[in-house]
Amino acid sequence: MQRAGQSEDKARGWLVNFPRAVPLAIFALVVSMTAMSVVMIEQGDHRRSRAKLQENAQAIASALERRGNTSAAYLRAGAALFATVDDVPAPLFQRFVDELKVDTEFRGAEGVGWAVAVKPKELAAYEQKFQSALGTDEGVFPKSAKPQQWIVPVTFLQPDTGRNRRAIGYDMYSEPVRRAAMVAATLEGRPTASGRIVLVQEGDNSAPGFLIYMPVFGAGGTSRDLKGFIYSPFNAQQFLDSALLLESRGLNGIRLYDGRIARENLLAEAPPAMNTGDTIVEPVMIANRSMLLEIESARGNSLSDLSMATLIFGLLVASLLMIVARLLTKQAIEDRATLNWLREQNSIRDTLTRELNHRVKNTLANVLSIIALTRRRAQSLDEFAEGIGGRIRALSATHDLLTNSEWGTTPICEVVKVELAPYTQDHEATVTVEGPAVELAPNDALSLGLALHELATNAAKYGALSATEGRVSVNWTLENGHARLTWQEFGGPGVPHERKRGFGTDLIEKIVAHELRNPVELDFAPDGVRCIITVPVRPCRDFAMRSKTKS
Repeated sequence: MQRAGQSEDKARGWLVNFPRAVPLAIFALVVSMTAMSVVMIEQGDHRRSRAKLQENAQAIASALERRGNTSAAYLRAGAALFATVDDVPAPLFQRFVDELKVDTEFRGAEGVGWAVAVKPKELAAYEQKFQSALGTDEGVFPKSAKPQQWIVPVTFLQPDTGRNRRAIGYDMYSEPVRRAAMVAATLEGRPTASGRIVLVQEGDNSAPGFLIYMPVFGAGGTSRDLKGFIYSPFNAQQFLDSALLLESRGLNGIRLYDGRIARENLLAEAPPAMNTGDTIVEPVMIANRSMLLEIESARGNSLSDLSMATLIFGLLVASLLMIVARLLTKQAIEDRATLNWLREQNSIRDTLTRELNHRVKNTLANVLSIIALTRRRAQSLDEFAEGIGGRIRALSATHDLLTNSEWGTTPICEVVKVELAPYTQDHEATVTVEGPAVELAPNDALSLGLALHELATNAAKYGALSATEGRVSVNWTLENGHARLTWQEFGGPGVPHERKRGFGTDLIEKIVAHELRNPVELDFAPDGVRCIITVPVRPCRDFAMRSKTKS
């Protein structure tokens, strides 16, 4: 229990000594723990998201390759069929396309086409046959200004649509990208995809696409026996969309590039770029051509739902704990202030008790001294009673001043006014009081009050205050930490040279001088009594019973 109490006191000490730092430290600690939790959650979620994104990329890449392989398989079948005949007439090509069910099964492609490989010297004969078969005056286009090894015009393209008719007669060998794909397909003897091109049938549209070529050879099976190419044109966006019918992409962004990732190599995308920065790149092989599939996470850098919930909950808990810590800190400060106040009050009570004992002893000692001196000087009981009564009232009046000041400092002017109050009400007498503001200690104020009472009583009986024209001047100055008070009487009866030493003289020169620790100069001059009393002006800490606390 003792250890528990020590731990509790230590905790309260922290709260009191660091009232702002402790709540902030608790808030920062909980926030940092919350941040660490959010980071760990985000890292795990990111790994799961990357794994899922990788899986999705592989699935879509596989779907694209299946679409490309399906088209390549159809083209291989067509090449095997057309290699068995000397010529590919329109009915044979149409029957082959009907068997493929291009409209229903051949998704993602613009169709299937046949392009005859014509030597330049045979071009005129081919155009005549071509025009006769199609019933048109249009020939092969474009006309190349440079000599070519082959002229490969589009002969048939199914399905027969207005869009596909735009490509009939187009010499694909005249265009470098198509020509490179046909040369590669001829050399390797397998389906080969071209690079990024814009299909002729697109017209004014610049949507990118590509083609897959399959060479058809004659009996020799060499490039010299090349009959032509069976091929499939692809709009890249439709090709990508057809693959996405097989595999769901969710909200992720998809982009297909021909070769390296660059904007100029972009074939298709769905949807447009989201710029989240979190991407997976998966290689795709379409008909012997390497492409890249890029999948971009739709989530990006935003926090997951669990992370957001953790963050909000952590901030709420941190704020709540900070408020609780602040309340506990405030309570601990108030408790310590209460304990300090109780200790101070206990100390004040003890000090007051000691001070009261001391002052009562001093007062009783003064009273006993006054009684002893009065008894020796009094000629009768009435004189004794009157002397004792006046002096006790003087002590009482000064005590009232000290009580009102809570036994703190008392201004000299207040002591003077209290002791001379009975005489200042008589308009026939004149009393002037003048001096700077000086605060006296309680015991010093009592002694000064007693001395002023004796001087005033003597002046009222025998001196200036007993005559109509008499006046009394009381002034003081502050010199070297002492108040030098001067009592001067004017206009009163003359002071006899030979006189009897009275009680007042003994009281002032013995008791008051002893209490004030300074000699009193008392001069019974013929023109009026003159008394100089030196009172020490002590610092408050030398006599104060308690310090006043600022509220």
